[in-house]
Amino acid sequence: MGSPQLPSGAVCLYTAQTVDSAVDRLAVRLAVRLWDAHPVVVCLMNGALPFTADLLRRFYFDVELDHMTMRRYCGRRGCRSAVVDVERPLRRSVAGRTVLLVDDVLDEGVTLKAAQQALAEAGAGAVLTAVLVRKAVPGAVAEADYAALEAPDEFLVGRGMDMGGAFRQLSAIYSLGAAPRS
Repeated sequence: MGSPQLPSGAVCLYTAQTVDSAVDRLAVRLAVRLWDAHPVVVCLMNGALPFTADLLRRFYFDVELDHMTMRRYCGRRGCRSAVVDVERPLRRSVAGRTVLLVDDVLDEGVTLKAAQQALAEAGAGAVLTAVLVRKAVPGAVAEADYAALEAPDEFLVGRGMDMGGAFRQLSAIYSLGAAPRS
């Protein structure tokens, strides 16, 4: 078996080595900030799973882990709704705790903002956000505290980002062209 067949016109934006180096640098910055905080790391599933795992392997301090599943129905042709459904809420209490909210990509910020609101409603003491890729999207409704990589406003796949559920497993990050908007 070879590697998955990417759509025609896919362009590698970041090699696996470049992504790994960026995650290394970000993990150091996060460790300095969170070393004594005993944070709850909250992974936004499914996209943030690879990035969360990458970060956890680089953390040499105590953390707890939980995840949330939120869905904003998006595809290659854009999002059908600005409404974000919480499909799987947190199982662990974050009341009064420092939370590191991890997501794969920040574009419009709708999902990140909804996750931040859910954590605030759950009583989190402080919420820091980290994304693997921050896209240059004008008018985003949320901002990430930390981003490993910056990318143009294009449709990305790989390292957790998908197209219809495919390509999440790729170690590199690829652009499939202009990102659709709702």
